[in-house]
Amino acid sequence: MKKLNTLFLILTLSTGCSQEIVSSKYAESINSNDLEDLLSVYSSDGFEGRQTGTKGDRTAANFLRDFYISNNIGPALNTIDYFQPYQLNLPGKMYTFNYSFPSTLRGYDRYAQGDNFVDTQNVASVIEGEIYPESYLIITGHLDHVGINGDEVYNGADDNGSGTVSILEIAQAFQEAVEDGVRPKRSVVFLHVSGEEEGLLGSEYYVNNSLYPLENTFATLNLDMIGRTDPNRGYEDEEYVYSIGSDRISKELKKISERINEQTENLKLDYSFDIPNDPNDFYERSDHFNFAKNNIPVIFFFSGVHEDYHGPGDTYDKIRYDLLTKRARLIFHTAWELANMDRDLE
Repeated sequence: MKKLNTLFLILTLSTGCSQEIVSSKYAESINSNDLEDLLSVYSSDGFEGRQTGTKGDRTAANFLRDFYISNNIGPALNTIDYFQPYQLNLPGKMYTFNYSFPSTLRGYDRYAQGDNFVDTQNVASVIEGEIYPESYLIITGHLDHVGINGDEVYNGADDNGSGTVSILEIAQAFQEAVEDGVRPKRSVVFLHVSGEEEGLLGSEYYVNNSLYPLENTFATLNLDMIGRTDPNRGYEDEEYVYSIGSDRISKELKKISERINEQTENLKLDYSFDIPNDPNDFYERSDHFNFAKNNIPVIFFFSGVHEDYHGPGDTYDKIRYDLLTKRARLIFHTAWELANMDRDLE
């Protein structure tokens, strides 16, 4: 990845250049080739569909840990070698996959067949803030998927490989800034949770056993399925991202998100699913919701379901890397702005 010239950065900052312009220099490091390289591995058959508590789940966790190590981004506080281990009771079950939508809570039915205790883990890394190190912006997404059905691996490239590798690229962009002497004012936590497909259990575990005090959590940005387009959206413009929950807790957060988008990637922020009584219940169906329940401002970034949702066709070759790059860059710009605020959100 290209390094910025430190002298250029110093001169840029000394001339009063806005934080948005500075972040644009680092956002360029988030690119389609890197995203595809990461996702082609993360959603490969060797990860066995990443079902919670399985070998594939552990393979995914190790992949994420090794990425942070190789980029000199340290483990979050109170982790064990980047891991937050825990045990879940997942009743023995079979999956009945349902490609129609809306469907059951997670797109499939679960049938309890007795206790089934499994070991799993969240993965967390951190870049410590320069001025407000005890204020935390959390960027999260779930690392798990639904595993293997029969002899088919359900690779989960979009769900949620797309969000996962975007977090890695965003972390790398922040770290590149740090290496150039530009550290965020607040600490940024990169949190990959397991157990989402089982009912948001990994994020629930985190908020009940948080690595950092919840009262010091500034905001949470959640990335879940941001790599494709929604065939039922009904708009020709593909350069969009669904934004959900940005004004539920903080009215200012939505305004900041819109301003940063206009100044940078200029995607359409689509609020179609951010309406009261949305029949899809997307606001309650991904990991940001457990943070929102604790009065933490959130934005859920999402690009919609498609015909391969929870199916064997969710493979890395179907990802729109041009769109994924724009969405990941927008989330980075938004995170940069939030991490460098000098006051609380209103």
